[in-house]
Amino acid sequence: MMLKFQTHTISFLSSSNFPECCPLPKQVSITNITRPDSSYLSNSVISLGIALSISLVSTPLPSLAIPSLNNFTQSSSSSLLPTTPFSQSKNLPTGLDKNGKIRACPSINPSCITTNPQSTSFTFPWKIPNESLRIEDAFKQLQDAILETQTNVKIQVVEDTPNGKFVQAEVDGGSFGRDVMEFLVKDDHVVAYRAMATKVNYVYPFTTAFGDSKGQEERMKKIKDQLGWYAPSIDAME
Repeated sequence: MMLKFQTHTISFLSSSNFPECCPLPKQVSITNITRPDSSYLSNSVISLGIALSISLVSTPLPSLAIPSLNNFTQSSSSSLLPTTPFSQSKNLPTGLDKNGKIRACPSINPSCITTNPQSTSFTFPWKIPNESLRIEDAFKQLQDAILETQTNVKIQVVEDTPNGKFVQAEVDGGSFGRDVMEFLVKDDHVVAYRAMATKVNYVYPFTTAFGDSKGQEERMKKIKDQLGWYAPSIDAME
């Protein structure tokens, strides 16, 4: 940066003003720094602004971690969807529960009976009268009775569990589709079970499913009578 200087000269024409001990200077110069020219200041400010702009553009700004909207939509879409009895009826759980026991009936499915005491559609489990009968033989007799008393039987699951032998079969369920029958033959000769319609029917505009458990009770009675097993009743316990 260049600065302009102005020089002021003060001349003393007479030496009478100074004492004899002090020599008289011939000329005293006083130099003052003047203010910079205004045009120069404007050019300097503009140059500085341009330099800062170039520096900001060439320097990468720190990026912020912004979550993807797609991920948010996918992760939260399931939790935002409304849960209705109709949507629940499309995915009825089957098989044993996490404790290895027969499941309760879904509250949205009136066409269901079960020996699970936590269900409102509770029914008593069966008792195998011949306690000397091997559990393997009783389990085989049960599968034969299902095949003989039901139509279009499809055995879906046969397995040994810590709580007994489990079998799951799908059969014709009348005019509303297929039914699922599940049995757990225990070592103490007690048979727990559940019979449930796989399709829940609604009448528009009502949101309450219609149906009853009478068909399931009749179906299970045929199997029980075929085997000669029995189920305790409230009347028998009194």
